[in-house]
Amino acid sequence: MSKWKVFVLVAIAQFMVVLDGSITNVALPTIKQQLHFTSSSIQWVVTAYVLTFGGFLLLGGRAADLFGRRRMLLIGMTAFTVFSLLIGMSHTTTMLIVLRALQGMSAALMSPAALSIVLTTFRDGPDRNKALGYWTLVATGGAAVGLLLGGILTEYAGWRWNFFVNVPVGFMIVLAIARYVPKHAREEAYTGLDLPGAVLVTTSLIALVLAFSEASSWGWTSAPILGLFAAALGLMVAFLFNESKSNHPLVPLSIFRIRNVSGANLMMAPIQAAMFGLFFAVTLYMQGVLHFTPILTGLAFLPFPVILGFTSTRIPGLVARYGFKRFLIIGPILIAAGMAWLSRLPTEGSYFVHILPALLVIPLGMGLTLMPVTAAATSGVPARETGLASGLINTAQQMGGALGLAILSGVVTSVTAASGHLGHLGALVHGYDRAFLVSMMFIIIAAVLGATIIKQPRHTASKLKSEPAGNRAARAVLDV
Repeated sequence: MSKWKVFVLVAIAQFMVVLDGSITNVALPTIKQQLHFTSSSIQWVVTAYVLTFGGFLLLGGRAADLFGRRRMLLIGMTAFTVFSLLIGMSHTTTMLIVLRALQGMSAALMSPAALSIVLTTFRDGPDRNKALGYWTLVATGGAAVGLLLGGILTEYAGWRWNFFVNVPVGFMIVLAIARYVPKHAREEAYTGLDLPGAVLVTTSLIALVLAFSEASSWGWTSAPILGLFAAALGLMVAFLFNESKSNHPLVPLSIFRIRNVSGANLMMAPIQAAMFGLFFAVTLYMQGVLHFTPILTGLAFLPFPVILGFTSTRIPGLVARYGFKRFLIIGPILIAAGMAWLSRLPTEGSYFVHILPALLVIPLGMGLTLMPVTAAATSGVPARETGLASGLINTAQQMGGALGLAILSGVVTSVTAASGHLGHLGALVHGYDRAFLVSMMFIIIAAVLGATIIKQPRHTASKLKSEPAGNRAARAVLDV
C-alpha cells in the first residue's frame, strides 16, 4: 500500500480524536439543559476528555514504541469507538463525564501511535515536510470542523449523534487499518512499561488541571486548591527523579537535550491554551449573547478551517525555503492580534464586525505556526523514540489546552462575579473580554519562546535557495 494511503487512514483516526475534542462545544447548552448540568460543571464535558487524553499521552506514546504502533492504534481506536457509542446512550451527568474520560484515555493510545506511523512512513525530507503540513491541517482543522458538524448534528439529529457518528466510521477505519497499514515492529526489545513514572506524571498533570479548573469556585488560597498545586509539584518532582534513576524510563530525559524538541513543546502548550479557550468562549458568546442557533454557530466558524487548510498546505514549501524561525514569530503575532480584537467584544455585538475579522487572522497565524512547531518537535529524534516524541508534542498540545480551558473558564467566572454592577449580560461579556486578553498573553509567550529558543537552521536563506528543492525541504526539517 502506498505511503499516502497509509497516511489517509491514520489521519482519519487522528481527525476523529481531534473532532471529539471540539464537536461537543456547540452542543454544550443543549447537553446542559437536557442532562441538568450546572453552570460550573458543564465544562467537564470537554475537560474530562482533554484531561485524560493529555494525562495518558506519554504512556500511549511509549507503549507504541514498546508494543508496536499499529497494534496500539487499533486497540485505542476500538475502545474509542465503543465508548463513543456508550456516551451517546448516557442519561446522567456522572455517566457522561466518566465515559468522556475513558474516551480520552482511548484517544491517548491512538494519537501518538498515529503520528509515529507518519514519522516512520515518511523518512525523506520533502515527503515528511508535506505530510506534516497535511497533519497540521487534520489536527487543527478537525477542531474547527467539529464546531460546524456539531452544530448540524445537534440541531437536526440531537446532541447524542455527536458521538454516534463515530461508531460506523470508527469500525470501518479499524478494519481498514488492520488490513492495509503495515505492521510496525516494536522499536525496543524491552517491553516493560515504566508504570511508576506513568502514574506519577499522569496524576501530577491531572492534579494541576483540577486545581486550575476549581480555583475560581473553591478559592485560589483555599486549602484544597493549595493542596492540589502542592501535590502536582511534588508528583512532578518525583516523576523526574524516577526517570533519572530508571533503567527503562517512560520519558528518557536525554530527549530534552534536543533544543528544538524542548522549545517546540514549550511553545505548543500556550498556543493550545489560547485556542481551546477561543473555541469555548466564542461559542458561548455567539449562542448566549448573539443568540445564534447551534448550526449558525457552526457555520460562523467555517472561515477558520478554510483559511487554515489553505495556509497549512502551503507552509511546507515556505519552511523549506526560509526555515522555521521566522514563521514561529510571525504566526503567533497574527494570532495575538486576533485575540486582541476579540478582547473588545460588546454586549450588542455584530458577527461581521467583532468576530469575523479575528476568525480570518487567527487561522492564518495558526497555519504559519503549527507545522513548523510539529516538525521541530519531531526532527532529530531516534527511531526508537518517535512514539515518545509524538506523545510529548501531543501532551503539550492537550495539557496546554486543558490548562488553558481551566484557566480561561476561571477568568470568565471570576471577572463575571466581580462585575455585577454591569448587569448579568455586561458582566458575562466583560469576563469573555478578559479571557481573550489572557489568551493574547499566552500567544505572546509562545512568540518569545519561538524567537529565543527555537534554533534557526544553519544554512541561510540564500544558500537554501541555491540548492535543489528536495534538499531544501530535507534541510528545513532535519538540520535543526
